[in-house]
Amino acid sequence: MESEPTAELIRAQLRRLRLKAELSQEEFGKLVHFSGSQVSAVELGQRPLDRFFLRRADEVLGTGGLLTSLLKLADRDGQPSWLRPWLDAERQAQQLRCYQPTLVHGLLQTANYARAVIRTDDMISDDEVDRRVAARMDRQSVLFGSDPPKYLAVLEEAVLRRVDESFRGLMTEQIGHLIECAGRPHIHVHLISAEVSMHVGLVGPLSLARGRDGGWVGHMEHQLGGVVVDSDEDVAILLSRWESVRSEALSRQQSIELMKDVRTSWT
Repeated sequence: MESEPTAELIRAQLRRLRLKAELSQEEFGKLVHFSGSQVSAVELGQRPLDRFFLRRADEVLGTGGLLTSLLKLADRDGQPSWLRPWLDAERQAQQLRCYQPTLVHGLLQTANYARAVIRTDDMISDDEVDRRVAARMDRQSVLFGSDPPKYLAVLEEAVLRRVDESFRGLMTEQIGHLIECAGRPHIHVHLISAEVSMHVGLVGPLSLARGRDGGWVGHMEHQLGGVVVDSDEDVAILLSRWESVRSEALSRQQSIELMKDVRTSWT
């Protein structure tokens, strides 16, 4: 769910701006394509905050994007406590190195792929799935802003092939997105060929962020969350593991060609 203090602030600002514009809930609802009762439910906290609704509200009320910006802040504050330190390191990084043995890394996922991954947890509600997908897409802005970090990702070829017929379209879209991202000068995507049967990275995913001070911070995920690694000794181990994993991967251009071959196999 959204971080409650920030969510309350959004609802209060929405009501204040609507009243300042001298619009009833019914009148405002017509302008944002919602019913008056739905507007009331949002303002009272009886309905989850909706990105489309707040985007339309910003346009109608001329806020300059205030409400959607506050929702991004609420999403960030609503992230699990174990993830927040890594998100801060990610946003401030000059270089990111990420290895994922079983999935496409989150910063490279399409919305449809992210939804399929998140939906595998059947304990999550549809509203929470929507919130997590939106938060993941917002998180990707770190790669596409005005001063993005150099981003190096290593993925397993098997990740792009381990799908069934029902995911054909989803994977075709996802691989196309990977190819597009890999064509950007600051993004390097490397594949480890399926012919490489065993290497140290298969123990689990790892990420590393190099800050503006030149220092490194690591992150490792597991079934119950994740852990930030910042001691010199542990970071040194992760950097060594990264170098071992990277040495197993194909070159940048070879990886792009392999991604194109895999995409063709799915089309």
